[in-house]
Amino acid sequence: MIVLGIETSCDECAAAVVEDGRRILSNVVATQIPFHREYSGVVPELASRKHTEWIYGVVEEALLRAEKTPGNIDGIAATALPGLMGSLLVGLTFAKAFAWARRIPFLACNHILAHLYAARLCENGPAYPYIGLLVSGGHTIICRVDDFDTVEVLGTTIDDAVGEAFDKVAKYYGLGYPGGVHIDKAAGRGDDGVFAFPVPKLHKGEHRYDVSYSGLKTAVVNQLEQFRKKGTPGDLNTCDIAASFQKTAVEILLGALLRACGDTGIKTVVSGGGVAANSYLRSRLARCDGLTCIFPPLDLCGDNGAMVAGLACQYFLRGDSSPLSTTASARVKEFKRRYP
Repeated sequence: MIVLGIETSCDECAAAVVEDGRRILSNVVATQIPFHREYSGVVPELASRKHTEWIYGVVEEALLRAEKTPGNIDGIAATALPGLMGSLLVGLTFAKAFAWARRIPFLACNHILAHLYAARLCENGPAYPYIGLLVSGGHTIICRVDDFDTVEVLGTTIDDAVGEAFDKVAKYYGLGYPGGVHIDKAAGRGDDGVFAFPVPKLHKGEHRYDVSYSGLKTAVVNQLEQFRKKGTPGDLNTCDIAASFQKTAVEILLGALLRACGDTGIKTVVSGGGVAANSYLRSRLARCDGLTCIFPPLDLCGDNGAMVAGLACQYFLRGDSSPLSTTASARVKEFKRRYP
């Protein structure tokens, strides 16, 4: 089955063609980073306008690279939630029109489920169940994944997403946009032992698997000198700040993640989202004894159409599709949380 997937939930205009839910025939991503860089963040109105300008050309390029025509497509999917409403509506409307014109199945896709599916597009994709770690600018979720559409959220952030914290720290210290990439690079030139930033104590009761980044962000931006270790050089070095911040941000994640793995007995961790490209997170998880940690390739960590097409294929093969009356939603409402 040949599926065309469209992703426009934020600032990446993406389309991909995937065969049988596993084989990527094309994966085209048109980034808007140069247009948002001067604002150090995504401007929703600008993002939706760029999607409107680019969507036809991006889809056309995806079909061209896959050596397919519209008539070869058996089903089409687009991200419907969560995300920026204006951006979501561009991709969703295009996909519905394409499906109506070709009389093929259409699926309104959940962005979170798509990220958790991305690793299954690899040659040795993980078997279910596994613990999902979704980390991005908008989401920080630790969950149990029993199937492509069966996800139980165990923990999430009680304030800022981890990627949001990366962006805000990078903006404050002028490291560049997007923040995650530039902090990762700066941290590679710094000493992560110069600052001992605080780790929130959310390891009991209903917050056992939750994380928090508001306190860390405040410490790095407004209380820096309070957390400098004694005996370290007095000169301010942004690379040291980046390295210490990055280390603490990842350790906060790992604390909740390892508790989830221990309590569920599941030893396979699958990560997704833009922060899954972080080099320290990857290396730190690789050193966790007893765990099998799987990351998508770097081009599948960020927003992309391949993960949308791959996930949608599983629905289509089961006989499911979405009505053309489906609209976008900025939030996800159907996930339920459960604690031991």
